[in-house]
This record gives sequence, structure tokens and C-alpha cells, in this order.
Amino acid sequence: MPMSNAFHKRLSAILPDIVSFFGTPFHIYDETGICNTCDTLNAAFHTLEGFKEYFAVKALPNPAIMNILRKKGFGFDCSSVPELVLARKIGATGEELMFTSNNTSDEQFRQAMTSGGCILNLDDISLISKLPKIRELICFRYNPGPQRSGNHIIGNPVEAKYGVTHDQIQAAYEKAIQMGIRRFGIHTMLASNERDYTYMVETADMLLEIITELHQKLHITFEFINIGGGLGIPYTPEDTPFDLAAMAGGIIESLAEFKENHSWAPRLYMESGRYITGPHGALVTSVINHKHTYRNYVGVDASMSALMRPGMYGAYHHVHVHGKDHLPVSGPVDVVGALCENNDKFAVQRPLQKTCEGDILVIHDTGAHGHSMGFNYNGHLRPQELMLQKDGSVALIRRAETMADYFATLAFAPRTMPAP
Repeated sequence: MPMSNAFHKRLSAILPDIVSFFGTPFHIYDETGICNTCDTLNAAFHTLEGFKEYFAVKALPNPAIMNILRKKGFGFDCSSVPELVLARKIGATGEELMFTSNNTSDEQFRQAMTSGGCILNLDDISLISKLPKIRELICFRYNPGPQRSGNHIIGNPVEAKYGVTHDQIQAAYEKAIQMGIRRFGIHTMLASNERDYTYMVETADMLLEIITELHQKLHITFEFINIGGGLGIPYTPEDTPFDLAAMAGGIIESLAEFKENHSWAPRLYMESGRYITGPHGALVTSVINHKHTYRNYVGVDASMSALMRPGMYGAYHHVHVHGKDHLPVSGPVDVVGALCENNDKFAVQRPLQKTCEGDILVIHDTGAHGHSMGFNYNGHLRPQELMLQKDGSVALIRRAETMADYFATLAFAPRTMPAP
């Protein structure tokens, strides 16, 4: 079910007061729900020594949220230098950080390896020779190609730009050994928003098979396998939740069998983002207009620039009209923003309760890849972020963008290269 009943209840009780105090639009996150999910994930793998979740910063890069996650023992998976800097600003350092970049420049590697370093997760065999200095620990991102299928979001592994191929993986670790590296891990990321737990168990089994082969051929021991993220959430009312307990049970069993056969076993790492924060966020927006042409449109004061998933992927986000849950739905409407793009729609032909100007719409499950994918097309400014705290108070954790922010990059010292 989109948005837990507990979050729905907590938010609905004070939503008009929040709107009156902060104005709309805004993303709001539920501290209680996030903490509960963290605890559930850690509990599922509590028997595995060294288990660690590296939260995918790209999902929700806000230090207020990241501080909560760090207190739960999470590390951070970063795909860019600014994400690393953000994680370091809240105190994360060294092997609390995984740098999973792709198409990485020499300068980006140099910056990543300063200020306490991080685990480098290399996306291509050619990158190891580009490192500015030799690392003690190295990890490669593995792409199995036709041996596995992806899903509709992340695509076919053969077509993915990510990772070292099956035919390259042994040579990659051989090269690392020749350069003096002595500590090793392996990573993969094959699916996104996958709700079939067996897929993730199969991914762990795949990595255990690969490290068995590499151990036999290269005589190296792997400190960890990282099965990536991709755990799905139920966006639609009909979706079934991901069976975390079943996934954990399957992977724990596989690791136990591996240890029995080899007298050692790697630690298990993950890099979930959506699963941790996605269901615990909502985009709150006000109805400002109605239009009746070939379709019926409900215009709101947020736009695709605040949540691009529906426009980019055709993704479904559940929508409810605050205070009207008990009323019957009427004919389908498109819920739209003000961008000069026809895909600026939060819902398409969605049955919804009849709305009036000033009504509050709550768009569910925006706690991951919502605000973080925002943009400024048409000069639209990204909204504020709020957190519903455990004590019932609501804190501003990112202010709304201003026109001064938008024009800031136009304030610069002139530079002109002379004509030859």
C-alpha cells in the first residue's frame, strides 16, 4: 500500500497546520518510518557479522536524513564527488563510504581519495591504471551481461553502460594484484525497484559463484560482496510489498553454505536507497486551477521539476486529496503542473475525489528520487524539504530555492579567450 497507514495518520492530523506554517509545495519525510525501516533491515541481517547498508545518497541527499541513517550504522554509497563531500560533512569517512562512479575523470578520483578516502568501486577495467595512487582495498562492479536479465527500469545488462564484463573480471583482479593491492571486494547492481526477493538472492549467489572462481584461480580472498540496491516498494495499491525476511533468509543460507565449503565467507553489503526512504516521503501541493477541455485537468502549484519520475518513466505515484478520503471518486483527471511540457503530469486519467481550489493533494512515495532529481527548466525552482520528527514537530531541512539561487551562476568575472 502506498504511504504507510501510520505515516498517513501522523501527517493528516497536522497537515493543514504545516501548510499554513510553511506554504506549499514541499517534500516531507517521516523520521519515525525511516527509523523503523532501518531497524527492520538491520534486524533481518543481524546474524551476519559485518553486514552493512551503504545508503544510496542519490536517492535523498539531505544531511538531516543522512545523519539519522549514520546513527543506525549505515554507510553511504556515493556516485559523485559532491555526494562524497556531503557524506564527509556529516562525519562519514574511510570505509564508511563507497564511491560507485562511472565514466570517472582523473580529477574526480583524486578528490575522492582525499579527506579520509573511501572504498573505490571501479566501473571499468581501464580505471585501475588511472588511479592517482595505489589503494589498499579495491572493488570492481561486475556486469554479467547475458547471464542475467535486468528489469524495465535499469534495462538489459548487455545494454548497460555499467560494470566490468564476465570475460574481463579475472583480468581486472589480476591487474589489481600486479599493482600491489591486497584487499578485495566485488559489487553488482542489476535491477531497480525489484519486488521479487528471489532475484536478489540469485544476485548474491551469482557473486558467491564468481568469487569462488576468482579465489581458485588467483588465490585471493574477498572481504565483501555488495549486491547493490534495487529493492522495490509498492507504489500502487495493488502492489505487494518486498519480502525482506525471505530475501535475508535465502542470502544467509547461501553464505552459511559458502563458509562451510570454504572455511571463510565475505561480509554482505547493500546499497539500498528507495527501500529505506521512498515510502516515507510525500510531495504536498495545493490545487490552484481547473481546466476542462478534451480532458479534465487539476492544476497544482508543484511541477515535474519537483518530481520527474512520472514524466520521465511513466511511474505511478498514488495521490490522495487531504480530508476527502471518505468521499467517492469522480471521473478521471490529469494532475498537472505549470511546465511548458506535456509530460508535466503527476497522474494521468486518475480517478480522484472532486477538488476545489485550495485543496491539498498528497503525492505518495517521494522519499527517494523525488527532490534529488529536481531541475530548473522554465526557471522553476525546487521546493523546500521538511521532516516530520518523532516528537510531532516539523523541521525545515532544506529551504526552497530562490531566484537569487537561479541567477547565481550568472554572477561571474568576465573571461574571454583572445582570437588567434
